[in-house]
Amino acid sequence: MNFFEFVFQDWRANQGNIKGRLILVLFRIANFCARRRIYYYLGFLYLLFYRILVEWFFSTEIPWNTKIGRNLRLYHGQALVMTNQVVIGHNCTLRQSTTIGNKQTATGFSTSPVIGNHVDIGSNVCIIGPVTIADYVNIGCGAVVVKSVDPYCVVTGNPGVMRKRKDWQDISLIDEQTKSII
Repeated sequence: MNFFEFVFQDWRANQGNIKGRLILVLFRIANFCARRRIYYYLGFLYLLFYRILVEWFFSTEIPWNTKIGRNLRLYHGQALVMTNQVVIGHNCTLRQSTTIGNKQTATGFSTSPVIGNHVDIGSNVCIIGPVTIADYVNIGCGAVVVKSVDPYCVVTGNPGVMRKRKDWQDISLIDEQTKSII
């Protein structure tokens, strides 16, 4: 994947969402610089610019070395906080006021969440600690997720309660639905 494709890999997923497009293009450039040591040193001023613009002005904390798959959809993009150890899969959706981070323990901090592919995260969601969110999961608004989630589930409530989705059992149907989005 060349530089241009890398930077604009989320462009179509955020069609009509100027703020989401801008934040993710700035993130991908910073992520490109952070992943390659020579660019990290050459792009130090850009990384500083990214941190000031995205974190201070857009109120979105996506550290430049976070691992995020392609086609991330970012709705509203404010008050979004995640640690740099979070891993997010392909074709995921994030909404405002969401926290994805690790948990403080007596011996330090836990590992950060790992989020699978095709995960839709509602607003005001907290995903905390060493949890794994499997593929094709919907997390409802205001949910607090502190346990791992199975595939094809909906999570709602505080603490998050898993409910199986009966209408998503056919994987071919899911793939056709997601292809129409992309």
